Amino acid sequence: MRKITAAFLGLAMAATSLGAAHAATLRMSWWGSDDRHKATQEALKVCGAKFGHTINPEFTGWTGHQEKITTQIAGGTEADIMQINWPWLPIFSKNGDGFADLNQFKDIIDLSQWSAADLEGGTVKGKLNGIPVSTTGRVFFFNKTTFEKAGLKVPTTWDELLADTPIIKEKVGADAYPFEGAALDARMQLTLRVTQKTGKSFIDPDTNKVAWTAAELAEGLKFYKTMVDKGTIMSWKQVAGTGNILLHENPNWADGKIAGTYQWDSVYSKIATPLQKGQELVPVPLLTVADAKTQGVYRKPSMLFAISKHSKEPKAAAQIINCLLNDPEAVTILGASRGIPSSKAALAVLEKEGKIKPEQILAHKLVMDATGPKISPLYEHPRVTEAFDSVFEAYAYGNISADDAAQEIIDSVDDALSGL
Repeated sequence: MRKITAAFLGLAMAATSLGAAHAATLRMSWWGSDDRHKATQEALKVCGAKFGHTINPEFTGWTGHQEKITTQIAGGTEADIMQINWPWLPIFSKNGDGFADLNQFKDIIDLSQWSAADLEGGTVKGKLNGIPVSTTGRVFFFNKTTFEKAGLKVPTTWDELLADTPIIKEKVGADAYPFEGAALDARMQLTLRVTQKTGKSFIDPDTNKVAWTAAELAEGLKFYKTMVDKGTIMSWKQVAGTGNILLHENPNWADGKIAGTYQWDSVYSKIATPLQKGQELVPVPLLTVADAKTQGVYRKPSMLFAISKHSKEPKAAAQIINCLLNDPEAVTILGASRGIPSSKAALAVLEKEGKIKPEQILAHKLVMDATGPKISPLYEHPRVTEAFDSVFEAYAYGNISADDAAQEIIDSVDDALSGL
């Protein structure tokens, strides 16, 4: 008996020694709000305890975070685990070798919890550079109360939105608008409409060149002007004149005088909370054009978890990533602090515990169910957005024609893409 006890004691000591030998000290970096910082640190403690690892947190706000990561990656001093923005993939990992290939850790990370499309979003040249934490996309939100006040149903097509405009102004007020859009929101709306008409993304992800013709882009620009001329949306100049107030801080949004928007599904709570009592904000399927070739959904990973290619403990880092994204205890702690989870297991946990509002679930479902061509992360590259928006703004102010603006946008964006 003593020999058996001694044998078990020896095995226990060996196991303890083995566990200690594999305990790792890791770093994890991310950006976000105070709520995200608090939840992530708590979840890291839980996950670290499960595997005997220590994870030192490095967190900031959004401003300046990309610049910090750029400096770290250039010097090989980045954290073991990083929260990265999807458009950063072609910047930091043009050929797929900027981060560790997470396919190597499929025995640690339960990749079956993600759809093939989700995993493709984090893949570069066949290498899984990042696991999508959540998937987001643009969706239409309308103030149902405002439309009902005007005796209208929420629109389902662009033509209905235009037709509703004079009725909204008559019934709700001359200063009321059924929709809003300037700057980024206007560009996203234009992109949606032209994608629906052509079936093509703005940038061909295979060639990294603009896929639209000048005539196709010009039609989208002209439709933007139609919405302005009909009073469906405020002009770019009007929006700038009011100080470019953020939608959720705009009193005209709060009282229902601006009755619609095209936003990320993940911002539902932010834009619904300011509405005055009794008003109802509803997500609806993408407005479409006649004979649309696709719904044109703009869907992407909102952010990804990646492992540094310089990490000395990549397996330990993979354990922590799997824990954060799939473990019920960690998932419950994190909640929806990074949006609705892409992991099926995590989503099931949060739905069961009532951690996600029904409207958020519906908005997310609309995004996930909609069709659209593959989009390129280069669409959000700073050089591309600057090339597009500077010309678009000049057109919106009436300083250039639609045809000239379309050609200039294409030439400028292609020039920006050639240098990436």
